[in-house]
Amino acid sequence: MVLKSPYVSDLVAAAVLSGNRNFEGRVHPLTRANYLASPPLVVVYALAGMVDIDFEIEPIGLTKDGKNIFLRNIWPSNEEIADVEQSNVLPDMFKSTYEAIAMGNSTWNRISVPYSTLYEWDQRSTYIKEPPFFQNMSMFPPGPHGVKDAYCLLFFGDSLPIDHISPAGSIHKDSPAAKYLMEHGVDRKDFNSYGSR
Repeated sequence: MVLKSPYVSDLVAAAVLSGNRNFEGRVHPLTRANYLASPPLVVVYALAGMVDIDFEIEPIGLTKDGKNIFLRNIWPSNEEIADVEQSNVLPDMFKSTYEAIAMGNSTWNRISVPYSTLYEWDQRSTYIKEPPFFQNMSMFPPGPHGVKDAYCLLFFGDSLPIDHISPAGSIHKDSPAAKYLMEHGVDRKDFNSYGSR
């Protein structure tokens, strides 16, 4: 999806989604404009093919015979939505999904897991490492104590999401994270994402 622009070089790619990934770089590293919308509106924006549209006065498409189709022509009423819910969202769906959820599945249950009260850190892992502040931690916390010589690490203005500080999107091939992974023998196809790493 794109914002209309008279200048091709000034084109801004945009994404409209119903999840929580509405930060630049999360849908795709080069997507600079990201917007949250309800699932039906995500479909409507996809049909329109652009985000800078006024649904009140601009059509989202055309009929076979060339007539304008507006959002108001396809948006369901509350009664229509309630009818679909009543006939399709049934209690048995949830019961069958969740009644055996604690039992896992055969693939999950075959995973060999060491029995221990502590996680067995693998120093060779490129996924998870023991945080240094855990290494000398006692089972008995020292209790509250004063904070001395503390200072602010980061101070930002408005509109700065967590993703700008700790990204969760895909790992770009030229990033320090990519360099680290390649140095540890990880192929680019196996980089995965910041969130999973």
